[in-house]
Amino acid sequence: MKLPLIVLFVIIGSQAWSQQPPPPPPPQDGPRPLSGSPGSGIKSESLFSPELVMRNQKAIDLTVDQQAAIRAEMLKSLPRFTDLQWQLSSEEETLDALLKLTRPDEKNVLLQLDKVLVIENEMKHLQLGMMLKIKLILSPDQQSSLRELRKQGQRKGMPPPPPRPEDQ
Repeated sequence: MKLPLIVLFVIIGSQAWSQQPPPPPPPQDGPRPLSGSPGSGIKSESLFSPELVMRNQKAIDLTVDQQAAIRAEMLKSLPRFTDLQWQLSSEEETLDALLKLTRPDEKNVLLQLDKVLVIENEMKHLQLGMMLKIKLILSPDQQSSLRELRKQGQRKGMPPPPPRPEDQ
């Protein structure tokens, strides 16, 4: 009698498990957006993410030379971003392990936090630098068009574009 009851629980449990929402998406490939951490103080509607430029390249009449220059900037930054993401992940794991201790040593925790913050700062610096270079590649008219396209997308109830460094 107990065996059928156990089988029933396993079946119900497996059905409930299969109806669970999917796990969150994996961390974003490529550079971390600067807007990922609140309170960084970087706010500017004057900078443009590479994604926004790519999604609107026809609308802003991006030239072939501009496309190549923006791609080159992105490709130049990507290896460093990837390296920094690996470093950040490792240092965050270490910080998390220190914080899980019953009696964490304050000095060690704060030193580890400093390591994390240095990496995050470098990532933000690199990303902001890339976005500044993208802005310098765009003409004033293209920049104006991108600002308007960004506003239109937000007004139409479209999902907001990916976070931008200036939202930090």
